Amino acid sequence: MRTIQNLLEPLQAKLHTGCTDVAIPEYAFGSDLMSDVLTLEDQVPLLITGLANTQSIRTAEMADIEIVLIARGKEVTKEMIDLANENDIVLLSSPFSLYKVCGILYQNGLKALY
Repeated sequence: MRTIQNLLEPLQAKLHTGCTDVAIPEYAFGSDLMSDVLTLEDQVPLLITGLANTQSIRTAEMADIEIVLIARGKEVTKEMIDLANENDIVLLSSPFSLYKVCGILYQNGLKALY
């Protein structure tokens, strides 16, 4: 089983909350517009975004998103970490652009939601 641990190195990602043995989901969705995320009819297991504030975590909570990956080297705040912990959301960050993160995830078997 592939886990989050398998993505840390290629993404040069930092794990802020959760554990590395969480299975990598089959699908992901990337957006900086949380309103777009909330309009999706399908469940999004992994959200990739450059929006580094509590709005992204609250959106994940409302949309039952299990994993949030913050791109572009944005700072992950203590408030984001605390909120992710409260909602059992795995929170990662990567220094790479949203485009590059999506490409790396695609190379590692994740599919676009649509």
